[in-house]
Amino acid sequence: MFGVLLKKLARAVVILLLVSFTTFALMYGNGSGIARAVLGTEAKDSDVRLEMKHLGLDRPLLVQYGDWLKGVVTGDLGESFFTGQSVNSLLASRVPVTLTLVLLSIILTAVFSVLIGVVAAVRGGWVDRVVQFLAVLGAAIPAFVIAIGLVFAFAISVRLFPATGYVSLDQSPVGWLESVTLPVLALLAGSVASAASQFRGAVIDTLSMDFVRTLRARGISESRIIFRHVLRNAGGPGLMALNLQIIALLGGAVFVEQIFALPGLGEAGNQAAQQGDVPVVMGVLVVAIVIVLVVNVLGDLTNAALNPKARKR
Repeated sequence: MFGVLLKKLARAVVILLLVSFTTFALMYGNGSGIARAVLGTEAKDSDVRLEMKHLGLDRPLLVQYGDWLKGVVTGDLGESFFTGQSVNSLLASRVPVTLTLVLLSIILTAVFSVLIGVVAAVRGGWVDRVVQFLAVLGAAIPAFVIAIGLVFAFAISVRLFPATGYVSLDQSPVGWLESVTLPVLALLAGSVASAASQFRGAVIDTLSMDFVRTLRARGISESRIIFRHVLRNAGGPGLMALNLQIIALLGGAVFVEQIFALPGLGEAGNQAAQQGDVPVVMGVLVVAIVIVLVVNVLGDLTNAALNPKARKR
C-alpha cells in the first residue's frame, strides 16, 4: 500500500507541474499585455515597460516560473496586481466556501448514486428505465440552468431559501444550511445522474459473475450478497466515477457561485480572469488542482484497499 501511495503522489506532482507550467506560460507569456491591463489601455509604451520591470515580467519565462514555483513551495502565492492583497489571504476566505459545496456534493453523490445504482441494477424493469432516463436528463442539463430554475422555484416563488449570499457555519448553522442548499442541489443533479449510471453498470456486471451464483447456490440471502460482496467488488468503478465528478463539480461551482453570489474560488477566479489579475488566477488554479489530485489519490488508495488488482497499476 505504501508503494501505491508513493506512485500516486509522484504522478500527482508531475501533473501539478505540467498543468501549472502550461497555464503559467499562457498567462505570463504576454508580459506587455498584463502590464497594460494593470495600467489601463491608454498607458504609454514607456510606462508599460516600467510596469513590466516592476512586476518582473521582463525576465525570461523560466526564471519567472521558477520564482513563482519557489513561492508556491514556501506557501507564498504572491500578490494581486490590482489590489496588492496577498493571494494567500484572498484564497483563505474563498477556499472554505468552494470546499463546502464540493465536499457536500461529493458525499451526497456517493450516498445517492450507490442507493440509486443498486436499486436500478437489482430491481430492473421500469425502475431501471426511469433511472437511466433521469441519468441522461441530469447529465444533459448544465448545472447553471438547474441553478437558475431552483432560484426561481425556491427562492423567488416560494421563498424557502435565499437567492444569493453565503453565511459561514460559525456565524449561524441554520443560515449556513439555507445558503448552501440550493447550490448543492444544483451541483448534485448532474453528478448523481452520472455516478449512479456508472455504479448501476458496475453492480450489474458484478451480479453476473460466477462467485455470485455460487453464493446464491449456497443459500446466502440476496441482501447479504449485495451488501457484503457485490458492493465491495463494484466499489472500484464507482470510485472512479466519483473521482471524475470532482472535476465536474469544481467546474460547475464556477457558474453556480456566480449565480448565487457565493464568495468562493469560482467567483474569485472568474473575476480575476476578466481583470487579467494573473497571480490570483494562478493561485485559484493551484488550489483547484491540489483539491482534485488529493481527492483522486484518496480515491485510488480506497480502490486499492477494496481491489488488490488495482495495487499493481
